[in-house]
Amino acid sequence: MLFIVVILAVTFRLVFSGQELSEIAADMKTASPFWIGIGALLVFLHVAGEAAVIHYMLRKLSQKTPFLRCLKYSFIGFFYCDITPSASGGQPMQMYYMKRDGIRYGYSTLIMMLITIAYKAVLVICGGLFLILRRDTVAKYAGSMTWLLALGFVLNISFIALLVLLVMRPKWVREIGLKLIIWLASHRLMTQKTSDRLTAKINRICDTYTAGAKYIRQNPRVVLRIFVMTAVQRFCQFAVTWVIYRAYGLSGVPFIDILALQIMISVAAEMLPLPGAAGITEGCFMVVFTRIFGEDHVRPALLLSRGLSYYLVLTVGGIVALAAHTALTLRTRREEQTAERK
Repeated sequence: MLFIVVILAVTFRLVFSGQELSEIAADMKTASPFWIGIGALLVFLHVAGEAAVIHYMLRKLSQKTPFLRCLKYSFIGFFYCDITPSASGGQPMQMYYMKRDGIRYGYSTLIMMLITIAYKAVLVICGGLFLILRRDTVAKYAGSMTWLLALGFVLNISFIALLVLLVMRPKWVREIGLKLIIWLASHRLMTQKTSDRLTAKINRICDTYTAGAKYIRQNPRVVLRIFVMTAVQRFCQFAVTWVIYRAYGLSGVPFIDILALQIMISVAAEMLPLPGAAGITEGCFMVVFTRIFGEDHVRPALLLSRGLSYYLVLTVGGIVALAAHTALTLRTRREEQTAERK
């Protein structure tokens, strides 16, 4: 958490140097409250979109779980994604709370696997399509971050390829992983205890993904619906910047162009090992949108856009995570007290 604060402090120092905070605050007040409300609604729909996928999958797996509980899992996931590098902490915490609510790890792992593949695949597919269809717009406004965009595509595609390999060819992954562990252990680069632990972990992961591959082959319509739901979810997220553009009464740049540019920023920033892509996202926003919003509006627009899509989710997610932790602690204590009486 301290690392996030440091990153944000440095980012804001660089981005807002040379401009008085009072001027930025005054400019933010000129934005339309109606459009800001629309932006907040889109952000909520983005979080609720993942909850809808979780709820849909649990029903398909014959698990009767209320939607509000799935919304809790979603907020917890986004909170921990926002405070851990490369969004690595969200899904383990979601699976933990699902387990405490009686949902087996096998089910939660399958759900998280499908969500991850769909979430990243939709980004890469949309990024590729908009890069082709709006290439002139991307070249005009995002040309200076070409190398970062290329790196983003490479990292995202590599990550998806690894997941697909895990799903479709878990035996290959198992063999490669076990051979690597044997080699490291034989060269005394890890202890026998560590070797045994990693071997068990690889076997467990590959067994889970084998079951996941079987489910995907047997339920292609379910997988397709998850992709469609995820696409709607992600477009709610991508549209927030356009909403902020309209909040300032600006026009002239089509919705499709702003959407394309925001997708490019997500491609460039999401896989980098920074909590919530903090710092890099703000920098990309300034590079891409300065000429669209203008020098007077771009910094306040950045605050509003990131305030809705990141800081609002971080705050609400933190409150939900704290409430869930408190409720779980109290429930555990009651169960322990009940067990002691018996």
